[in-house]
Amino acid sequence: MPRSLPALPAALPAALLCLALAACDGGVHGTPGGSGVRDPYFPKAGNGGYDVGHYGLTLAYDPDGGRLTGTAVITARAGRDLSAFDLDLRGLHVDEVTVEGRAARWNRAGQELTVRPHDDLDRGETFTTTVRYFGRPETITDPDGSEEGWLPTADGALGLGEPVGSMAWFPGDHHPSDKASYDITVTVPAGLQAVSNGELKSETTRNGRTTTVWHTAEPMASYVATVAVGHYTVSRSTTPDGLPVYTAVDPTQAAASERVLAKIPEIMEWEAYNFGPYPFSSTGAIVDRPADSGYALETQNRPVFPGAPDTATLVHELAHQWYGDSVTPRTWRDMWLNEGFATYAEWLWAEDHGGPTAQQTFDKVYRSPADSDLWAFPPAEPPSAADISDRPVYDRGAMVLQKIRQKVGDDTFYDIVQGWAAAHRHGNADTAAFTAYVEKKAPDKDFSAVWKTWLYGDGKPARP
Repeated sequence: MPRSLPALPAALPAALLCLALAACDGGVHGTPGGSGVRDPYFPKAGNGGYDVGHYGLTLAYDPDGGRLTGTAVITARAGRDLSAFDLDLRGLHVDEVTVEGRAARWNRAGQELTVRPHDDLDRGETFTTTVRYFGRPETITDPDGSEEGWLPTADGALGLGEPVGSMAWFPGDHHPSDKASYDITVTVPAGLQAVSNGELKSETTRNGRTTTVWHTAEPMASYVATVAVGHYTVSRSTTPDGLPVYTAVDPTQAAASERVLAKIPEIMEWEAYNFGPYPFSSTGAIVDRPADSGYALETQNRPVFPGAPDTATLVHELAHQWYGDSVTPRTWRDMWLNEGFATYAEWLWAEDHGGPTAQQTFDKVYRSPADSDLWAFPPAEPPSAADISDRPVYDRGAMVLQKIRQKVGDDTFYDIVQGWAAAHRHGNADTAAFTAYVEKKAPDKDFSAVWKTWLYGDGKPARP
């Protein structure tokens, strides 16, 4: 019995796709899951009809040939009766798909891998899908021109996912609204190392190959999953309260990184004091060469940096562990809840360490001319996917937080930022939930002007 169907046109209506898939087996009682979750900027990202609980990824990578071989075991729960469902996977070749151990039909159309299980799935049923795949993973260019996905480096590769790049190296539900735990096993030629999220469970070398096993117990959005392959100087330590710290640094960056990475315990203590208990079971950093990615990313447990970071950037990316990684945006429109908070963490760090106060930083930023890119759009409404990482999302997002602080005072403000992180720990939230939370925490204050002018207002406000 053939395991794949002939490729169907990408524009084929969902109903016809359902009929094409259903024709392979008997009658169905379910319906196909959606091929996207209608994100306002990435409508094809993610999939409907199920929720992933766990990814088990077994990967082998050969930098010389650039070939990745993978097996993804995806455990999910059906949200409705399903006759078929989609996974996001860009490029790569699929060898085989099974659902609950039985061969499944599948079809490829763009980034969609549509799977038709041998037996329909019942609502509430937990099921396991195994996808075996191989090929040369792609580097994806974002709408803003940055690169993500699978990035070849001088001595290996770097898997980065924001916003949709992780579909270049493993199949899944690649939208931040569906978080899961992970086990990632990576085999590379001996002499190289493979670093990922979570905790290193084992590392073995035999027959010229080294295999490392990483476990992430806490829920993680796929865009902050990472695999870094290369030569690294590895350091293991703990913070004063016993939190494991694991850093992996490209040898060319080791000397330049040593002093700033030594600040991780201090920064973690300061951020936990300001933002509440750290939400994960380890911390650290991955430092590659400047040309390897061109930007830092808040990959869960250990952010990735292109060369030795400065202190402010380290503070920023570690703050994302609370705001972005633990409290994850419901859609990409809510990006300011990541970047505004992490930028404001930089302002607070400076305030507490002999630099300008957050208000002084706010005033300096406000002095940007009216035609500056800072005022191009409101932080809560980027006009397109190309704008979700632009300056208004970062700096104007931080300005919103300073306006809240001005209105409520420090005691209530820190209750808000800590309570927000606690209330949505390991979950998802959007802007409407945040504004409602702020209003609930300070019911005697009127925030309408803050929301209208600073969060949703166009142009430069007339007064700071």
